[in-house]
Amino acid sequence: MSEEKREKRGFFRRIFQREEAPAPEAPSLEEAESAGTEAAEIPVPDVTPAPMEEPEKPLPEPGEEDRPDEKKGFLRLVKGLGKTRSVFTKNLDELLVGKRELDDKMIARLEEILVTADIGVVTAYELLESVSGRIKRGEFDDPAKILQHLKNVIREILVQVEAPMRVGFGPDPFVVMVVGVNGSGKTTTIAKIAARHKAAGGKVLMCAADTFRAAAVEQMEVWAERVGCPVVKGKKEKADPSAVAFDAMARAIEEETHLVLIDTAGRLHTRVPLMDQIKKLRRVVEKQMAGAPHEILLVIDASNGQNAILQAKTFSEAIPVSGIALTKLDGTAKGGCIVGISNELKIPVRFIGIGEKMDDLRDFNARDFVEAMFAGSDSAGTQSS
Repeated sequence: MSEEKREKRGFFRRIFQREEAPAPEAPSLEEAESAGTEAAEIPVPDVTPAPMEEPEKPLPEPGEEDRPDEKKGFLRLVKGLGKTRSVFTKNLDELLVGKRELDDKMIARLEEILVTADIGVVTAYELLESVSGRIKRGEFDDPAKILQHLKNVIREILVQVEAPMRVGFGPDPFVVMVVGVNGSGKTTTIAKIAARHKAAGGKVLMCAADTFRAAAVEQMEVWAERVGCPVVKGKKEKADPSAVAFDAMARAIEEETHLVLIDTAGRLHTRVPLMDQIKKLRRVVEKQMAGAPHEILLVIDASNGQNAILQAKTFSEAIPVSGIALTKLDGTAKGGCIVGISNELKIPVRFIGIGEKMDDLRDFNARDFVEAMFAGSDSAGTQSS
């Protein structure tokens, strides 16, 4: 590997890797004497002046790359989840808060709320069972405690899948193949990821392998121009997607690109021939670079509700989905589907989309998500036990 390439890779990794803790300071003379150490044995710090360097930008904590103002970012998340909260949390509040005792009618209504909350039938009944067991043991003397219990259980489910995507910890290029049905927000998500990594100093290449729709290629070109990164497309209309991916990989390797984002044709998860096309594309990429694609990111439109859970299941059965991006949370009351997907599939959630702006694609933070989902309820300020 050339010295120039080592320097480029070292720079990029510093952008996405936490700074190491400083080395411990040498003991003072008094400390050494009290420990029985001779003064001559005390290590003398190196005081040779270091060469002047440009100061590096402070490294963002995981989950904070897209929110320089943490409080402002959280408030935007609260706003983005407003419709989901207005249905799910509000109904629970109205049912449980301020009531003195539980009765069969309240329990029946709780079951109705959970089953119709787009968290999936399986997850709904698991939550209901956890509540019922505690009711039988007499652990809920106050109905409002049920709300806090549900909040804690949902947080535990989501914490298990909280895993932001990390680039720069393996050989370049890091290859992401983006899949999902038409209209889920794949191309927009690709553009937002590209913008984030380009702003951090990475060299990004976009690949327009959704060749079944001419409009998809044009859309990718428009986004690439806005972001300011190159895009590889077919030499002719409706080119073979695998051939386009082949060309993109060849260019990325030659130009020492850090990140490759491959768009794929939006397809119904029930169309077997189209799913086979994705498998072929994946094999082509893997032949050019062992271990690639390093991420198969499934983009899901949250407004699909329980159908989003079905999509995630079917895609993950056909190809090894390694991460999920849940988009359009700001425009739907069905954001609870993320709970069902996480509980049933245990697939890492990389990103959530809460708007159209570039910084509205956020690393998924489970605790922030739950706090925003329950914001305004009587359980919002209570910490989990």
